[in-house]
Amino acid sequence: MNRILIWIAFNVFIAAVLALDLGFFHRELRRPSLGESLGASAFWILLAGLFGGFLYGWQGRTAALEFSAGYLIELSLSADNLFIFYLIFRYFRLDEALQYRVLFWGIIGAIAMRASLIFVGVGLIRRFHWVMYAFGLLLIVSGGRLLFERSAAIDPEKSPGLRFFRRFLGRTPESAEGKFLVRENGNLRATALLLVLLVVETTDILFAIDSIPAVLSITLNTFVAYTSNIFAILGLRSLFFALSSLMDVFEYLHYGIACVLLFVGAKMMLSNHYPIPTETSLAVVGGILLITVVASALHPDSPAPPDRGRGAGS
Repeated sequence: MNRILIWIAFNVFIAAVLALDLGFFHRELRRPSLGESLGASAFWILLAGLFGGFLYGWQGRTAALEFSAGYLIELSLSADNLFIFYLIFRYFRLDEALQYRVLFWGIIGAIAMRASLIFVGVGLIRRFHWVMYAFGLLLIVSGGRLLFERSAAIDPEKSPGLRFFRRFLGRTPESAEGKFLVRENGNLRATALLLVLLVVETTDILFAIDSIPAVLSITLNTFVAYTSNIFAILGLRSLFFALSSLMDVFEYLHYGIACVLLFVGAKMMLSNHYPIPTETSLAVVGGILLITVVASALHPDSPAPPDRGRGAGS
């Protein structure tokens, strides 16, 4: 198959799905029900599985396994991000009906930003192999901080993007029925909705500092790294609403995420001398997450204020 045509077809498909999502399924400003969120989450996971089967037929078993491992890692890191988005929405007292719209446009920005980081990261590693060790060290440091810091305060007011736009655009306290910008007396002003979106976007940049090197520890196949990230991100919105009422249940999730970061960081550091097979990586990451979920389910009454952060900015 022509690789360029596959790239084009994939991105056209993603654009069509996003347009259908916002233009048809979620035209109304409302919070998706639990059933809708669970159904959408299952749909995206199934779609990712089908795409993995396509990769198996097109590029073989290795590509399919790398996609599966990359998707699982990115999905696990994204799940931890949901706690932070939950805090941001609660901090700004954002109406639940508007949260889906913020996440939708936040994902548009995340796709563009992560695509750029993946291309740059792959290029750097292929040209300067020592970058692999730098990425590995970054992940180990990040995982260690998350493992030993019980919690980290999240202060959206410190977001540089938020301060910049408040200074130059001002702010109106109303969300203006889902609009990000409004005109008041001839002046363009940011609504509260845009300010929340800016905080989400700048926060996601910090998350990408972890997630992009993590997926590159599994594969340097640009298409596999890109598509595994995109599928995980696209399922993030429905996953957020499916899990938002269960935030306190996942008491030990951050420990699992920390162990995943430590593992993939060590994998990158050892890649030149003791390469870890993709099958082993997939099994280890899956095992860590399974143990985390089971441990959380067995101790549901443990206090777990969701005020933690991770990554370079935590």
